[in-house]
Amino acid sequence: MNRTVFGIIGGGWRAEFYMRIARALPGHFAVGAALLREPAKARAFTERWGVPAVSELSAYLERAGAAGCAFSVVCVSRDASGGLLAALAEAGHPALAETPPAPDLAGLLELWSRTGPAARIQVAEQYAYQPMHAARLALAGSGRLGAVTQAQISAAHDYHGVSLIRRLLGIGFEDAEIRAREFAFPLIQGPDRSGPPRSETQVLSKQLLATLDFGDRLGVYDFAKDQYFSWVRGNRMLIRGDRGEITDERAVWLEAFDAPAYAELRRIDAGHGGNLEGFFLQGIVGGSEWLYRNPFGPARLSDDELAVAESLRRMASYTAGGPPFYSLAEGCQDQYLALAMRRAAAEDRAVITARQPWAEPPSR
Repeated sequence: MNRTVFGIIGGGWRAEFYMRIARALPGHFAVGAALLREPAKARAFTERWGVPAVSELSAYLERAGAAGCAFSVVCVSRDASGGLLAALAEAGHPALAETPPAPDLAGLLELWSRTGPAARIQVAEQYAYQPMHAARLALAGSGRLGAVTQAQISAAHDYHGVSLIRRLLGIGFEDAEIRAREFAFPLIQGPDRSGPPRSETQVLSKQLLATLDFGDRLGVYDFAKDQYFSWVRGNRMLIRGDRGEITDERAVWLEAFDAPAYAELRRIDAGHGGNLEGFFLQGIVGGSEWLYRNPFGPARLSDDELAVAESLRRMASYTAGGPPFYSLAEGCQDQYLALAMRRAAAEDRAVITARQPWAEPPSR
């Protein structure tokens, strides 16, 4: 197994995912250099993770080159991301961008004008690689459901949710008519990034409902950010084709017009009932078929960490001459559609999207 060395720019909450993954999978990944703008934070990062960290881009690129970094992961705020991605592209250094690549349409357009399709930038849009989503995508793409025409997604916010909708529907850069409304409902506060709640507190949970009408295919977005941590707010998925559908972790399709088939999408873990392989996800099965197999066992990683690790694996392949897996153009389109949803809700009217400079030919 060849180990991939990469660099990381940023040291916040999201950057720690990459550091944990590299630590859990030392045979797959290593971090060779880090860039944090504040010298004190750079020193603290080095002390915590044992990775040389600097606070100037020129010094970082020198260290990354000396360490043999194949690419850099850009894990900074959306306001700072575009400038760093453009600078890396101008230096000829491949980058894996955390989402979104820019905060607004003006930022997306400026970034694209500075980089374009030639820049070696891919986007760490990991949701399609989370095990259960990957299994759903595999089943939806198998043809069993027929032509998939509807995806109702309540599993991720903004551009992440849009990404799942586009992938499930086979949408590339087609225009959409978007309608949306935002609601707020009381909710007892649950955990957050800092841990469990310390007392009972009622908060307002903001929920965005949107329809993305692509003409012959429909996306429905429904999400409240509390779903990421709340104990009492779950996720929901519905994917429909003319021959079947997937509802959360249940699937049904027609083998023939008079012969429906049924399957449960089931997680298979090692380590239960006296099994001594370790405790980790082995994969997802649907009926008797493996729809997803975990390539990173026996490491103990969450579903999102497995998905981020898959993005790293694909980026390593891409920088070695392999195919692109999530282009900057796709990342820009996800954010553009997410911004259009927010605009439709704020202005209480339908928003018709327009073709942007990064758009590639229609997917079909």
